[in-house]
This record gives sequence, structure tokens and C-alpha cells, in this order.
Amino acid sequence: MKSQAEILQIINSFHELGETAQAGEFLIREFGLEQPNFKGFEYREAAKPDFILMTTEGTFGEPQIIRLPENAFEFPFEMIMNLIAHEMVHVIQKSKEHMVMDKNEREWQAYYEMLFHKIFPKIPECSNFHKKFFGEKALDYYKRMGEGSELQQKYASQKLEVENLVASLL
Repeated sequence: MKSQAEILQIINSFHELGETAQAGEFLIREFGLEQPNFKGFEYREAAKPDFILMTTEGTFGEPQIIRLPENAFEFPFEMIMNLIAHEMVHVIQKSKEHMVMDKNEREWQAYYEMLFHKIFPKIPECSNFHKKFFGEKALDYYKRMGEGSELQQKYASQKLEVENLVASLL
């Protein structure tokens, strides 16, 4: 794997050429995020400093696209990599082999991955500020699963991990 400095230089070159999707595809390969259910990147509206939106779109069981802002690489690299990893979890969840139908469970799994990198271990750690934000989002989705539900029981030990992480960042 290339050094982070080399990766950033390549990403900046793609960004300067307006080739954000190609930068994303490079990162998918470089960080071992390849998935057979991933169709590619498409663009969405530009991100703002306080709001970056990426989405995974497509019919369950069919190849998925990730929509990312054309200006995605103007933001902190580690955060963007974690957002891409989040979306790649959704790509997996929407595949025929690993379908996860409940939205709260999908989001829980994706935010948990952003915090602990169990599926994609090469993803860099993001800032403590962003870890706290992502941890709180994960806990929001955990609450939405329903008090004492089967889903909450399924993820109870992971919830403790997230709560401990968030508490350590305060």
C-alpha cells in the first residue's frame, strides 16, 4: 500500500482534473474496499463544510452506485475515507448474499464500521470529533430499533463498545 502522502498526491491530481469518481475508484482499490455488488460512483450536489452527503443507490440484490459530491476531496481525507467505507457497508448489505432489510440495522452496522473498522481494517482513523459524531449517530439508530427488540439484543455488546468509545472522547 502507498504512503498516505502518495495517496493524497494522487487524490489531489484526480481532484484538480475534476475526476472525483476516478479518485474514489482508486481509493476503493488502494484500501481493499472492492465488492462485487459495487457498480461505481456517480455525482451529487456539492458538499458544504457542515454537511457532506453520500448515498448508496440501487435495487436490493442488484449492483449499487455510490453518489458522492464532486468536491468530496476538499474535506479531511480520513473523514471521507470513513464515509466511503460507510457506503461500501451499504453496498454489501444490499447484495443478494447479505441483504439487511431493516434501515436501522443497516445504519447501525455502517456507523459501527466507521468506528471500529472490522470489515475494512485499512481505513484510517478519523478525528475524535468525528468519532464522537458517528458514535452518537450509531446510538440514535440503535434507539430506533425499538426498546428491548431482537435487533437491540443482537447488537447489545456492540452498543457497549460504542458507548465506551463515545464516553472516552468527552
